[in-house]
Amino acid sequence: MESAWVQGGDGWTATPPDGLLALLAAPEPPAAWVHVDSVDHLAEAARQAGLPESVVRRAVEGGLSDDPRHPQVRKLPGGGQYLVSPTLAYDGRTRDVTTGLWAALVVDDVTITAEEGGTGLLDDVLEHLADAERLPQDSTHQVFAAALMALVHRASAVEVGIGEAVADVEQQVFTPGTPDPAEVVYDLKREIAEARRALVPLLAVLPELISEEEDARRETRTMRWLRRLDTALGKVDRHLDGHDALLGDMLSVHLSRVSVRQNEDMRKISAWAAIIAVPTLVAGIYGMNFDHMPELHWLAGYPLALVLMAGAATVLFRLFKRSRWL
Repeated sequence: MESAWVQGGDGWTATPPDGLLALLAAPEPPAAWVHVDSVDHLAEAARQAGLPESVVRRAVEGGLSDDPRHPQVRKLPGGGQYLVSPTLAYDGRTRDVTTGLWAALVVDDVTITAEEGGTGLLDDVLEHLADAERLPQDSTHQVFAAALMALVHRASAVEVGIGEAVADVEQQVFTPGTPDPAEVVYDLKREIAEARRALVPLLAVLPELISEEEDARRETRTMRWLRRLDTALGKVDRHLDGHDALLGDMLSVHLSRVSVRQNEDMRKISAWAAIIAVPTLVAGIYGMNFDHMPELHWLAGYPLALVLMAGAATVLFRLFKRSRWL
């Protein structure tokens, strides 16, 4: 065990992990929360907290995937829940989306959680637990609820950061003289794809939890709270999809502008090639050194040839200039 908390009249209070075991062995144990730093340690912490071996094996060591880090949500016998979900963080300086992993096992009044990666979701969970009025009335699942809130709010913060980055990239794309932004656009689209993949488990979890509350056929604060989270998460996903589509449009516009610039360059090259071709043609003919050629021995032949070449080049230059090829 790395950290432990117990729920009292003043909310959740940190307690030494060794002392928590004694509290859990009491006739009326308090609601407890244990946090470890790896999913691999989740099963051992659950056993130390006194959770049934059958529940631990079904939740952590078996289930939908042989990989314990596979995103999933499962309802356990007796009302317990097991959640594994990616976590998100965004670095505005590097425009990188960082993903981690959060796992939560809730059985009766005991919650075991684990976090991997550098996203720091634990601090957000503690912050949400401090504001108990915003959590569901079911106190035994408050840590689970606070984790869901932290995951959704973190996803929302990542979406805002990505939106600001998209706005910056948009300005860069449409500012003349800026370096090629194609690589930046592709990198940002990749980060958006990573963020959307991390949202998939939550997008599946919340409707299931709402459906369970609706089966009770009564409107509760928990149901309203879950609906708000589901609405917020759906909005985040739609915004990320909109950012991705906007980046795709910007990339298309950028490639179109590059194509237009290339066409303009090709027209200029073609125009100058045509202008140079005329004197080259005349010089090539008179450079053949045949004996019988027009004006070969004429005194004014050389200056006349020069005037002819310059005049033809000038006429072509004006024609291309008028047609905006130059």
